[in-house]
Amino acid sequence: MTAISMNFASPRLLLVAGGAVKQIAEVLGKFGLSRPLVVTDPFMVSSGLVRHCLDALASAGIPAPVFSDTVPEPNDRVVEAGVAVLNKGDYDCLIGFGGGSPIDTAKAMTILAAGGGKMRDYKAPYAADKGKLPVIAIPTTAGTGSECTRFTVITDAERDEKMLIAGLGALPLAAIVDYELTFTVPARTTADTGVDSLTHALEAYISKRANPVSDALALSAMTLIATHIRTAYTDPRNAVAREGMMLGATEAGLAFSNSSVALVHGMSRPIGAHFHVPHGLSNAMLLPAITRYSVQGAEARYAEAARRIGFAATSDSDTVAAARLVTGLEALNKELSVPTPAEFGITETDWNGKMELMAEQALASGSPNNNPRVPTKQEIVSLYREVWTGAAANA
Repeated sequence: MTAISMNFASPRLLLVAGGAVKQIAEVLGKFGLSRPLVVTDPFMVSSGLVRHCLDALASAGIPAPVFSDTVPEPNDRVVEAGVAVLNKGDYDCLIGFGGGSPIDTAKAMTILAAGGGKMRDYKAPYAADKGKLPVIAIPTTAGTGSECTRFTVITDAERDEKMLIAGLGALPLAAIVDYELTFTVPARTTADTGVDSLTHALEAYISKRANPVSDALALSAMTLIATHIRTAYTDPRNAVAREGMMLGATEAGLAFSNSSVALVHGMSRPIGAHFHVPHGLSNAMLLPAITRYSVQGAEARYAEAARRIGFAATSDSDTVAAARLVTGLEALNKELSVPTPAEFGITETDWNGKMELMAEQALASGSPNNNPRVPTKQEIVSLYREVWTGAAANA
């Protein structure tokens, strides 16, 4: 056995259960916290979903002011506005309640509040290890895994660049993972966040920085997500499917936070920044083509992933299984009605005009370097073109 060298970080407390949000006051009490600022989004407020958190706090006599001016793909301007609110109050923690965007915003707020300056000052490879206040994360979608990762992704609004911010300052102190909060998530969001979490698990497993613990979590997550994603998409009130997806997303988050993401995420972030495609959806658009390109760099690992997801049999050779992973991912996209860039509304002229810049930004993120097969800039441009034309998929 070769020597193992790894560094594993996770929230100090993970509370995973249906109805667990009702225990938010108890979680705060475990850490001596009592003055939270809740960071959420307008829909969580208008739909009343955030009341699950606020009412539980109120019942314990804990007032909870709300900052809800977050946006679907968080940017530095929103983070700065949040920090201004944070600095005006006497808070001892942040509660990120919602999908990945409110949680990522809360993470960025505590990092920026601790160090000042601009959000771009903390862009990877900078080690953003300091946060002003601890973050308690309560996800309402099964996808980003942000509740248990040491990452946040924030758009530089001036430069149209999605920035990866990485460090222990972004790691939540605790996470409450309550699948009952996902019953009302729309089918499109269920599909997009589900493929996002599958991508997290797959990239964590094939990453050059994978380790035995991240491997175990990634493989378990792949099995859970593959088992439950179709049912959660077609039968949103199915508790078993929602629970399986939520647990899979958290496991995948822990896996990639302690391994890494790779080429899919590196190429996905620029699509979100320039064309405002939701993060999970841009991952789904890219996943089959990037997997086809990358398979030769780690065939055995991609083959094992295919078996865990159910696209290949245990008796299939690695070559056969890896090939079936690609065709299986293409079929899954069709089942989940994942649109192409054109179907999403992007024009070919705009797409082609941004490919060179997107390739540069993908490489600058560092994520492609973790891929089993590391591409050149021109190879990334070719992959963007393939995603647009679908040529390889239809050949």
